[in-house]
Amino acid sequence: MKPYRIIISGGGTGGHIFPAISIANTFKQRFPNAEILFVGAEDRMEMEKVPAAGYPIVGLPISGFDRAHLLNNIQVVRKLLKSLGQAKRTIREFHPDMAVGVGGYASGPTLWMAASLGIPTLIQEQNSYAGVTNKLLAKKARKICVAYEGMERFFPADRIVLTGNPVRQDLEAASGKREEALRFFGLSPERKTLLVVGGSLGARTINRSVEKGLDKLFAADSDVQLIWQTGRYYQEEALKLLKAYRGMPVWCSDFITRMDYAYAAADLVVSRAGASSISELCLLQKPVILVPSPNVAEDHQTKNARALVEKDAAVLIPDAEALERLMPTALELLGDNERLRALGEHIATLAQHRSAERIVDEMVRIIEK
Repeated sequence: MKPYRIIISGGGTGGHIFPAISIANTFKQRFPNAEILFVGAEDRMEMEKVPAAGYPIVGLPISGFDRAHLLNNIQVVRKLLKSLGQAKRTIREFHPDMAVGVGGYASGPTLWMAASLGIPTLIQEQNSYAGVTNKLLAKKARKICVAYEGMERFFPADRIVLTGNPVRQDLEAASGKREEALRFFGLSPERKTLLVVGGSLGARTINRSVEKGLDKLFAADSDVQLIWQTGRYYQEEALKLLKAYRGMPVWCSDFITRMDYAYAAADLVVSRAGASSISELCLLQKPVILVPSPNVAEDHQTKNARALVEKDAAVLIPDAEALERLMPTALELLGDNERLRALGEHIATLAQHRSAERIVDEMVRIIEK
């Protein structure tokens, strides 16, 4: 039997890239001879992360539409046409058995071309509110793997499969490592731990809110300690600021290499409401305050967060209110064990386990048909 050949397309953010790599790893575990080719956008982070995970990648010259400066879109359309041509060439040279789209700029031209060349396609929609590209691609997709119920609003009901979002493989082993994790960060098992994450680039509002709340956080009567992931653009500023709090129980860096430890140590998490982050928090049963990013298409992070709030599985603070409300709310929650327990129990009910395996099951069914 000849080895399976799979194209996986998409990226732009860690939220798209980590699930894509997770699907690839799971497929390779099941079919070690399979050949997997990624197609990404040539100036985005997938061009670095995918080769680091051991997979080849082709970059397309694609970018998103500029809603603020409409004239810039002449260039965007040129790039789109060029990307369609390049995607077609890549598919013809690679001869895939199927193409999988995980969202992000590159998945549009790649899956569109694959479908028009008669290659079966599968979409993995991570959010509770489907984007325009995936709604268009769904018309020809064999299956649409989703993470939320009620997606019939966007996609044909007979092709939807509820699989959840694949998460980084090391995270599922995070529970039960609290003491080991606290040692890793140099923190105390006697204190409550607040974990603040703003994504790999950082979240300005979340970082500003932490800065504003440091006095209260480290007040004499507080038993709270902090793990603060600032993101690349804010680390220098944060470290300068923390000089005034020498000796306080805080670990601060632009990036956390051991997210399994960070989650294991945390009693409460503050996070953006990206689909991947939410999937991780559900699996690990972590109480969370979600501060949705206002800078994403169709405000889908707010919609993701509301889907949890409706089940009393998270606390939502709008970005515009975070400076005033975020740290006071966090400290109040950390002092309320009953509320933390309830949030943890409710978010656990939304977890989808073995998501990557279930997506691979669907892929195999499509190929073998």
